[in-house]
Amino acid sequence: MPREYQFPFELRHLVYFREVARTLHFRKAAGALAVAQPALSRQIAQLEKGLGAKLFVRSRRRVELTPAGQALAERIEPILRSLAAVPAELHALAEGETGYLRVAFTGLAMATVLPGLLRKFHRRFPGIRLALNESPTSAQLAALATGDVACGFFHPDAVVPGLRTHQLLRERNGVLLPADHPLARRSRLRLRELAQTPFVLFPRVHNPGFYDRMLAAFAQAGVTPRIATSSLQLTWSCADIVSKIMRRVASASAFEIFSTWARSILGILVH
Repeated sequence: MPREYQFPFELRHLVYFREVARTLHFRKAAGALAVAQPALSRQIAQLEKGLGAKLFVRSRRRVELTPAGQALAERIEPILRSLAAVPAELHALAEGETGYLRVAFTGLAMATVLPGLLRKFHRRFPGIRLALNESPTSAQLAALATGDVACGFFHPDAVVPGLRTHQLLRERNGVLLPADHPLARRSRLRLRELAQTPFVLFPRVHNPGFYDRMLAAFAQAGVTPRIATSSLQLTWSCADIVSKIMRRVASASAFEIFSTWARSILGILVH
């Protein structure tokens, strides 16, 4: 046994000491502990010898704690309470009622379905702590594969082998334009009508399948989109605004197009 865990006393000595310190009466303490009073006195004497300090001052009329005894009483109380709680805590952990989970999410997941799910989860499992980490779909898939996160809220491009997924939200494609854009008041648009509009795209590495499918839709329409910049941070920072606006113009999407440069630029956001 490592030297740092070789104590000159056992747990029962501390339990016996605590009861005597609580009652300041050896006979009452012995009764509460269901041991003979002489045996209790021997246990306390063993503890004092092991610690090298007198813990009680005894007389015919009273029992008092020494300064060392008072200090020990203050220290062991939280230790014993903690040990007493271990069985219930382990049972709750085994039953899935307590624990720690790492959860990943995209910005738009947090702007739509995730807040409500988190509230329901905490009401049902108040003992489970969640560590939330915002990350793109590709990073989540890698983290799920290695076990670095327990679950993720992302935008799958296809069935992912080894992962079980559940669809929480599906939306149609929608486009948002600056108020003074020539096409802003149109109720329907074709992709080729956006040929001269500069776009802000999310980086392809974060969801290659969806990125390629989106560009394929442009190509099928005979359009090569003018990509002004690729910015994941920009799309995440606008997620909440996009979510609120899109609920007014589209019912449910694989992606959303959002104007983030107020007068001239469209931003395409994964959703």
